[in-house]
Amino acid sequence: MNKSALVYDDLRQKIDRDVYQPGTYLPSENQLCQLYGISRETGRKALAELAEDGYIQKIRGKGSIVIEHRQYEFPVSGIVSYKELAEKMNVTTENVVYGFEEHVSLPVQMFTSLRVEMTAEPVTAVKRLRVIDGEPDIIDKDYILTAIVPKLPKAAAQDSLYAYFENDLGLEIAYATKEITMEPANDEDREQLHLDPGAYVAVVRSVTSLADATPFQFTESRHRADKFRFRDFARRTKK
Repeated sequence: MNKSALVYDDLRQKIDRDVYQPGTYLPSENQLCQLYGISRETGRKALAELAEDGYIQKIRGKGSIVIEHRQYEFPVSGIVSYKELAEKMNVTTENVVYGFEEHVSLPVQMFTSLRVEMTAEPVTAVKRLRVIDGEPDIIDKDYILTAIVPKLPKAAAQDSLYAYFENDLGLEIAYATKEITMEPANDEDREQLHLDPGAYVAVVRSVTSLADATPFQFTESRHRADKFRFRDFARRTKK
């Protein structure tokens, strides 16, 4: 890891731990050079990456102010595992696998609106209930292409699918196509998420592809509407 990445990572962790709180300024460029023993160019690169990722806003003549970065909690636009998010948010979670079937057919109709290449090849179907601070909040239904992941250990579904894909199998996950809809809760939603009749859920459907553009993971996440918030960070780039 190069010096600017090390400085970026240290500053990001301190912002996440509220060492530098929203509304306060980071050390100046000169102070960063002294603190980390780096050049001004290295410090500027680290600050530029923090700004790009939505942690700070650089204000001419004043420095780099920390902005509200927790908008990335449960991001819809990013590709990040539930376990990674839970650790970053520092919340108490439980991951309950209540469905696990191998060599089944992909429910293609669920994902046709995403306009990506569908497949008739078998998948491993995993259903997981995400319990946050003691309350059931999310149902995740994952369909993993058997041709890419021939044997998925149930323990990996219990822990982290992405950790297994990347660390154990060496898969290079590149991008995902997603859509968000609001839909009436079905019987499964009401049972698992403890919802009343007439309730709605926020549904996030996604197709995740590898670096060679092969779609291999099809996911439907069903969120309690009273707990779902679509928040993201967008920075305008002038043409």
